[in-house]
Amino acid sequence: MSVRAVRGAIQVDDDDREQVLEATTELLTAVLERNALSPDDLISVLFTATPDLTSEFPAYAARQMGITDVPLLCAREIDVPHAMPRVLRLLAHVETDRPRSALRHVYLRGAAALRTDLPT
Repeated sequence: MSVRAVRGAIQVDDDDREQVLEATTELLTAVLERNALSPDDLISVLFTATPDLTSEFPAYAARQMGITDVPLLCAREIDVPHAMPRVLRLLAHVETDRPRSALRHVYLRGAAALRTDLPT
């Protein structure tokens, strides 16, 4: 079993608590499903939000999903001029037998434009 990292991002329409929770749930669910992972495979998850998203901690959505025994951390993305607004990102450290090349990073909604090099 190896430790691997999986990335993902999703853009929300507004800084609204329900949108942040829904989008985070959608993103984390997609990362797990597309990589054939379960919450038991998670080692830790780092969430970031662009400076314009302050209505809720993304990690709270993971807790609502039942992921209660995994270390989660929220941080602010650096405020780069002209960066895409209202983006939630995650970096999940996982245990898996899959090689790094088999992992699928997940970019949803408007955030798909951040990684056009990745298959959908």
